Amino acid sequence: MPALEEPLQQPLKSVLGPATAKVMAEHLGLLTVGDLLHHYPRRYEERGQLTHLADLPMDEHVTVVAQVADARLHSFASAKAPRGRGQRLEVTITDGSGRLQLVFFGAGVHKPHKELLPGTRAMFAGKVSVFNRRLQLAHPAYELLRGDPDEAGESVETWAGALIPIYPATAKLESWKIGKALQTVLPTAQEALDPLPDSLRQGRGLVPLPEALLKIHRPHTKADIEDARARLKWDEAFVLQVALARRRHADAQLPAVPRKPTPDGLLSSFDARLPFTLTDGQQRVSREIFDDLATDHPMHRLLQGEVGSGKTMVALRAMLAVVDAGGQAAMLAPTEVLAQQHHRSVVEMMGELAEGGMLGGAERATKVVLLTGSMGAAARRHALLDLTTGEAGVVIGTHALIEDKVRFHDLGLVVVDEQHRFGVEQRDALRGKGKQPPHLLVMTATPIPRTVAMTVFGDLETSVLDQLPAGRSPIASHVVPAADKPHFLARAWERVREEVGNGHQAYVVCPRIGDEEDDPKKAAKKKSSESPEDAAEKRPPLAVLDVADQLSKGPLSGLKVEVLHGRMQPDDKDAVMRRFAAGETDVLVATTVIEVGVNVPNATVMVIMDADRFGVSQLHQLRGRVGRGSAPGLCLLVSEMPEASAARQRLNAVAATLDGFELSRIDLEQRREGDVLGQAQSGARTSLRMLAVIEDEEIIAEAREEATAVVAADPELTSLPGLRTALDALLDEEREQYLEKG
Repeated sequence: MPALEEPLQQPLKSVLGPATAKVMAEHLGLLTVGDLLHHYPRRYEERGQLTHLADLPMDEHVTVVAQVADARLHSFASAKAPRGRGQRLEVTITDGSGRLQLVFFGAGVHKPHKELLPGTRAMFAGKVSVFNRRLQLAHPAYELLRGDPDEAGESVETWAGALIPIYPATAKLESWKIGKALQTVLPTAQEALDPLPDSLRQGRGLVPLPEALLKIHRPHTKADIEDARARLKWDEAFVLQVALARRRHADAQLPAVPRKPTPDGLLSSFDARLPFTLTDGQQRVSREIFDDLATDHPMHRLLQGEVGSGKTMVALRAMLAVVDAGGQAAMLAPTEVLAQQHHRSVVEMMGELAEGGMLGGAERATKVVLLTGSMGAAARRHALLDLTTGEAGVVIGTHALIEDKVRFHDLGLVVVDEQHRFGVEQRDALRGKGKQPPHLLVMTATPIPRTVAMTVFGDLETSVLDQLPAGRSPIASHVVPAADKPHFLARAWERVREEVGNGHQAYVVCPRIGDEEDDPKKAAKKKSSESPEDAAEKRPPLAVLDVADQLSKGPLSGLKVEVLHGRMQPDDKDAVMRRFAAGETDVLVATTVIEVGVNVPNATVMVIMDADRFGVSQLHQLRGRVGRGSAPGLCLLVSEMPEASAARQRLNAVAATLDGFELSRIDLEQRREGDVLGQAQSGARTSLRMLAVIEDEEIIAEAREEATAVVAADPELTSLPGLRTALDALLDEEREQYLEKG
């Protein structure tokens, strides 16, 4: 395999020795010399400049460069040392912006006591915790910055200005150890194959790859870092966009059966039944989809839109158009609750048009079948038969649709709901079930900034629904500060009672189910050693079962309260949802199983407990479950976090806007990008180490254009061996991650 000939493909164990290589593989996923060279510094410290201790994040592993202000050794009596021989060394370090305490105990105090003298500078690494309401690092690892410039043969200015790379590290592998390992492999960077075509690199004034790797790990000036970053960002954007462009190119070569809806068919009958007019956005997006369906290569389209913008209606019309043209359509949902919910709403929307082959079914009707993993054997057999014979034009299901046993008569369209929960390979498995590749429509209920759509869904054309259907009501959102103002929470429950009194219903959402077994001994031990503030910070998230019980006995007594969560039996979940949809239940206390697709127009109020424990887009999704009818919606975000905390700022942002695209941008800026992209599709996306999707919008758009042109001219990339190698590495990682997940 040509990729293995490249020096950067050497396994780390042959260069660094088996012990170091093992730690690097286990803790950082670094296997080859190339992996290590692409493990870039998170930031740089200058020897003569101190980092911001004032901004340290709690519970995270940090590396800081600071100076010892003072060190004190305390002796004390303890169970292990009853004669007062227990020792604790407290070292205070400073950086000008703040102070941080380091603590060493027992036998671990001798070395630091000798070395960490006032005035000493060092790098310290450890996990930030709180003790007596002060930040501290317990037993941090440290590396002295021995500093005699004369010995190093440098001027004082050069020495003080030297840039120290700080690497993403772990408890088992400090930043400076990674730095030393890099020192060993850095000469190999000279032999790195450059993935960028020369014309592209020179045209954009980018430095060659070997130079970029050298400058990112051993910069002499800040300008070196800028040069290296500009180059490495382009690498990531370009290689990823080439992978997506090749997928688009390959898909465009595939044949597909054109599916044109017949005039006066099932779709026309369905449209005639609709009690409302489609929005302009729904009509525009439907036209885009119908144009794609009519072509002889497979449609690959992403349909994204605001919560409640009517994506399901657009998808259903596309499915009916395909049934009209003699094919079948399958909708793949990520959970059973959602599959059942979609099935129920599709059958309701279609009425007698969904009763094909049944008494009372309309003349142009088809059959709508549900297929999930937990169905009984008889029902499952029946559903499979309807698919094989073609009796069922529309099937809605979970992963169960991908199984080998499932056979279609003529699969013409696959609709994937909530795309980020399905990998590319799972999509492909379902597409392989058609006689020819079926058309593909991917829906996402979380609005995505354009850059993320280009990066994550770059193999798909995009349609956006940004208009809400008429008759939708506005949703008012408020943060309820439970810790500062408990009477606000009492008022929230009064509001729920008022809504129920007016004939409406309510959701209460909690982050946890609540029947997890806690170890009482551990809990007691924790309690005894924590301050009340710490305990509030660390208490477990509120749980559905506890909250439902407290509400039934307390502020909501007399109302009909039910619970819904993911560990219930499917039939029980379905029964609870049916009762809620029918208006028999006043208040549904649930986990996020109601996040997507649940449609009960009579539900007008939602209280989200411990709202700070949910992500921005998740809160926006949840909120979209109310205000679906003609009465205005109300969403109350309950939090015990202090006013100044980042968590409260996030909740304020959600309360301040109903624009999902704006919120997704805020979300992406606040969270680590890898989280967002990593969840979005299997593999490849997490390979973005340097590229910031929101900031680097321009690079991504330009890289997409360049990649499309390169692939059109040379689909096999025969003239670009360096690009092929980089692509193989990216796709290997993608396959590897997919297999791990599978």
